[in-house]
Amino acid sequence: MTTRTKNRRFASVWEAIEDDRPAAASLRARSALMIELAELIRRKGWTQRQAAAKFGVTQPRVSDLARGRLDLFSLDTLVNMAEAGGLKPRISVKRAA
Repeated sequence: MTTRTKNRRFASVWEAIEDDRPAAASLRARSALMIELAELIRRKGWTQRQAAAKFGVTQPRVSDLARGRLDLFSLDTLVNMAEAGGLKPRISVKRAA
């Protein structure tokens, strides 16, 4: 799916809002992990306090996650939280066209 902005096409919304391609890639990866973590919490029926205990973080950090505060999380932190929660995060690399 592509996004258009002033006759420009972008491969993702992240590339549309971030001019720096590496930064856009980081946003894309972090958002995917945040979505998976939020879905895990929902599926398990955890409270924020329970999720925090599972992830090894504080309840306010889980609140930040639930509010989608992407800017407050590093990729490393999200990978660690996912692993602690029982997920198996992987990095997939595709060659540029």
